[in-house]
Amino acid sequence: MTILNKNSPLMREALFIKQNSQRWKSYESQKVTGPDELAESFISITDDLAYAKTFYPKSNTTKYLNGLAASFHQSIYKNKKEKTSRFITFWKYELPVIFYKHRRQLLYSFLFFTVFSLIGALSARYDNNFVRLIIGNDYVNMTNENIAKGDPFGVYKQGNEFLMFIKIAANNIRVELATFVMGIIFSVGSIYQLMYNGIMMGSFQYYFFSKGLGWQSVLVIWLHGTLEISAIILAGGAGLILGNSLLFPKTYKRIVSIKNGAKDGLKIAIGLIPIFLTAAFFEGFVTRHTEMPVWLSLSILLGSLSFIIWYVILYPANLNQKINHINPLINETSY
Repeated sequence: MTILNKNSPLMREALFIKQNSQRWKSYESQKVTGPDELAESFISITDDLAYAKTFYPKSNTTKYLNGLAASFHQSIYKNKKEKTSRFITFWKYELPVIFYKHRRQLLYSFLFFTVFSLIGALSARYDNNFVRLIIGNDYVNMTNENIAKGDPFGVYKQGNEFLMFIKIAANNIRVELATFVMGIIFSVGSIYQLMYNGIMMGSFQYYFFSKGLGWQSVLVIWLHGTLEISAIILAGGAGLILGNSLLFPKTYKRIVSIKNGAKDGLKIAIGLIPIFLTAAFFEGFVTRHTEMPVWLSLSILLGSLSFIIWYVILYPANLNQKINHINPLINETSY
């Protein structure tokens, strides 16, 4: 049996815990009456944290106090009047956190869309009438005429740029909201929307490859299509979030789960509106310039793709890592 000296680090830590544990537990409940008491408690807990970091830097006590201090920090800044507008913080922090939280649903939406696009392309390859069935005879006939004239993407040059922008933006946002809302039908509604848009995109893209205009179509159509299609996939993910909240409530009451799913899905739907507006701007004002240099087309296309990958995947993951580093679980330690 080992007898610990009362001045040993372990004994000092045990005494430190004994003297302060009740106060820490009261802090943990954060039952404060006003901002002054909250600030006073925060100062007190940070003093305890500084002491623990000095004498017990690797102990569970330090981890516990670090988490408690982080929770107080969040409470203080939650009650503090924000200098940065809600508009900025929504896209900078809130939406990326939701992307990371529901990354599985967003991945499933991407996989659904990809599979349906391949089905559309294969169907167009083995059935000459499939493209006409999906896109319509008028559009196919018009495009064939434009190809014969040597201007295969002339459809993007028709009409006034601003009116075209308004029309496209309104249509895309309507499709996006429908894709999200239809998720309430047990997620099947959103999957149907992904199927329809995926098959249309796959068959449409194959049509140009079959005419020997594949890569040229990529440089033209995907100027706006990169953002537009990415946003449709994300809207499908928002619909899956809504549908899954109904199907799989987990430990929540079903009504609570649906409210949470609807809230997160709606935030994604709202957050996608600037992306749809940008895509509509590209389609109305930029895509019509089919003669632009290849390097410029690639710059816009790759820039759009890089933004989506960064904002939807990389930045949310990095933000989540920072949050976990700053605010570790408070209940790692029990006394």
